[in-house]
Order: sequence, then C-alpha cells, then structure tokens
Amino acid sequence: MSKRTPSDNVGNDTPVPAIPALGQGKRGEEGYLGYLLRQASAAHRLRMERAMADVGVTLPQFLVLTMIRAYPGVSNADLARLALLTPQTVSVIVANLERSGAITRRPHAVHGRIQHIDVTPEGLALLEACRKRSGGIERELLSGFTAEEEQIVRRWLVHVAMLGGENAQS
Repeated sequence: MSKRTPSDNVGNDTPVPAIPALGQGKRGEEGYLGYLLRQASAAHRLRMERAMADVGVTLPQFLVLTMIRAYPGVSNADLARLALLTPQTVSVIVANLERSGAITRRPHAVHGRIQHIDVTPEGLALLEACRKRSGGIERELLSGFTAEEEQIVRRWLVHVAMLGGENAQS
C-alpha cells in the first residue's frame, strides 16, 4: 500500500483523506484501544525480529524457548497455549529447535504420545543471546514510566488478556 496525501487528489473530485502520522488522530491517543493494541504489537514484533535477526531466531522461536525455560518439561499442547500459537506452528518450531540442538524431548512416563520438552545448554546460550538483544527494547517500553505506572500497565494488559482468554465467557 502506498501513502496517500491530499496532493494526490489533484484533478480528481473525490477527496482523499490524509493518513495521520503515527501517534496522531486515530493512530494516537484518540484511537480505539483495540487498534492501538494491534499497532503497538506490530511495532514491538518488528523491533524484536530485527533485534534477533543476527542470531537467526524468530520471535515465535524466542517465545517458545522462553516458555520452555520457564516451564521445563512442558508438552507441545501446553506450549501452544502458553505461546499463543497453533499446535501446528509449535510442532514446526519445536522440530527446528530440536534439530538445532536448542531443545531436547523425552517421553512422558505414562502417556506414550506426550513428550516433555527441555532447553539444552546450547538453547540456554541462544536464549541468553536473545534476551540481551530484547532487554533494551523492554527497557525502552518502560522508559518514562514510574514503577507504579508500570504496574498499572501490566495489570491492564493482563486484564485485557483475561477478558478474551481461556476462561472468558462467550
């Protein structure tokens, strides 16, 4: 898509609205919360992907590694729920991470089809490299906010997630 400006309307009777700059109009504080969340999410994802490109890790891979580290032994199904990804996507990510040596799988003691997933020492090193790259972005997200304001933002984001989460009423 190209950006359109009022000057694009020369010789045409149909008015062309100017698209506001980021942070202005509906793209700013006047905007709908849902749109602003999506805009913020897209901007954050792009920054994270750029930050980790040199180590060859995608944002979904970073998220999966982070969740495996936080919840050792997690299954693919639980990992998909934690990472907010489809089971099919998680299966591909897990297979690629296992092939690279970042994770290992072991069979469940009772259920033959369920496998537990753990981060290897190589995976921990990769995760640390990703965290170093993402840490500055995380700090920038919080710059200008007090600790109390940060807690309000965190509480609100959790509230939004819970409204549409696993236990939400339809």
